[in-house]
Amino acid sequence: MTRWDGTERPDAAGLLEIARATLLADIVPKLEGDARFKALMAANAMAIAQRALREGSGAIDAALARLGDPTALCAAIRAGQADNDAETAAALLALAEARCRVSAPKAVG
Repeated sequence: MTRWDGTERPDAAGLLEIARATLLADIVPKLEGDARFKALMAANAMAIAQRALREGSGAIDAALARLGDPTALCAAIRAGQADNDAETAAALLALAEARCRVSAPKAVG
């Protein structure tokens, strides 16, 4: 986590980081039960949004481009035409990893 020193305006990801840190440090400890759960859920959503802003969608867009037309891909998968297609499998894996890096980075290491 980067600390904002107040000398320049934070970008969108920085604003989310500041808001999330404040939520976790100052508000969550004062909450109980359902309100605490909802605040932690909001903090998690803020972390995901922050990673999405910092990492951009380049890797996701590249993986989607490799897969081509989603309708045609779904039809090919349903018809069993992609069962042994290493290129499609690699593109699907790249897409899953790119999405996990944003939503669940611990899952991909």
